[in-house]
Amino acid sequence: MAMGIRDGEQSPLWIVTADFPQSPGHPFYTRLNALLDAHDFDRFVEKQCLRFYPSAMGRPSLTPGRYFRLLLLGYFEGIDSERGIAWRATDSLAVRSCLGLGVHDAPPDHSTISRTRRLIDLETHRTVFTWVQQRLVETGLLKGKTIAVDATTLEANAAMRSIVRRDTAETYQEFLTRLAQASGIETPTREDLARLDKKRKKKTSNKDWTNPFDPDAKVTKMKDGRTHLAHKAEHAVDLESGAIVAVTLQGADEGDTTTIVETVTAAVEQVETAQAEGDDPQPVKELIADKGYHSNRIMVELDALGVRSYVAEPDRGRRDWSKAPDAQAPVYGNRRRIRGQRGRRLMRQRGERIERSFAHLYDTGGMRRTHLRGHTNILKRVLIHAGAFNLGLVMRHLIGVGTPRGLQGRLAAVISTLWWLLGAARPHGTVIAAWHRLTTVIRRRLTCSTLAVNSSEIATYSTGC
Repeated sequence: MAMGIRDGEQSPLWIVTADFPQSPGHPFYTRLNALLDAHDFDRFVEKQCLRFYPSAMGRPSLTPGRYFRLLLLGYFEGIDSERGIAWRATDSLAVRSCLGLGVHDAPPDHSTISRTRRLIDLETHRTVFTWVQQRLVETGLLKGKTIAVDATTLEANAAMRSIVRRDTAETYQEFLTRLAQASGIETPTREDLARLDKKRKKKTSNKDWTNPFDPDAKVTKMKDGRTHLAHKAEHAVDLESGAIVAVTLQGADEGDTTTIVETVTAAVEQVETAQAEGDDPQPVKELIADKGYHSNRIMVELDALGVRSYVAEPDRGRRDWSKAPDAQAPVYGNRRRIRGQRGRRLMRQRGERIERSFAHLYDTGGMRRTHLRGHTNILKRVLIHAGAFNLGLVMRHLIGVGTPRGLQGRLAAVISTLWWLLGAARPHGTVIAAWHRLTTVIRRRLTCSTLAVNSSEIATYSTGC
């Protein structure tokens, strides 16, 4: 073979489209598109989004099916921003194939994605989330009888240095300067301001301060100890399958006993809607939560709804029920259940299922820091992220992996297992020959759209070695 020599940088004026680089498509995305097409996903979302576009003919927009696929890719690829999603769609031939873009089609710009998100309302995004839950019901992965609730914080797209006083609209720097001048320092330095700020007891209360660019962001302490503007995302998860039943977004300064009402209400509605066409609908019967959600009011409300509570109870010492006699029986009933064997098992499952959804959506999924402002905009992204998480459960049920990255270690695991099995029963030379033939078969099978290794084919090669 002769050595290739680099030519000039000038591109040819004409090129045949057949000479363009083509991609067979990522096996995971190929199977995912097959799932979406089998249930007519594009026609469904086009019908839901029809009212947002004028009836008169105009410039073709970003199709709703392609828009929601882009947001799904944000979860599967771990991309946090819409700008990053648009760049990925431009860079990857496999992603272009997933989006159905031809060689002559330009991928959507990030401004087009943002404009489409603002155009389509929140309820339509929630409808798409419900559509994914219906696929879970069809595959038997969503029961909804026992749910667990927990919350986490998302870092807001707003800086602490931008906060202003609610009463005077002063910035934090101007506020400290006024305090320093009132204390006798006419021209305070930065060191004087830092010393004065350190001596103050209450520094940044959400009652006194707000961010003018994102009023929904609240000052709170993050899990790593930093004080930052953030939002609170609360999940309701089905304990039997780990599927996300409902997602709500509230202010980071709101207590758990306040936000759980909205989340449980949304979970009950989602379960009823998802199972509306099922043969055996099961309403929410049990609720599991940590001790941050325990209060007399919550226990009474859950008991009135007929929902058995398994909420961890903090140590409050000896209780006096003279002021709240109606809460005594629900609190004692909850205490008896969480101390039982089943209650302890449900508590262990709660930590596993809830934390897994947080890790997938916000850590590996890239949404721990938001790039949007306002609860409505953020919740649109989070809902589709949660829908992609649920789609991953369906894909895991169908092909054994729930994300494109799940295929990375699959080939090595299969080959190492077969190598061990062959090595235990064959001489060394025969094992080497079997190794090459089996790896060829497995690589070919893993790159096809079925994503499954044909057991009969492996058996044929292994017995023929």
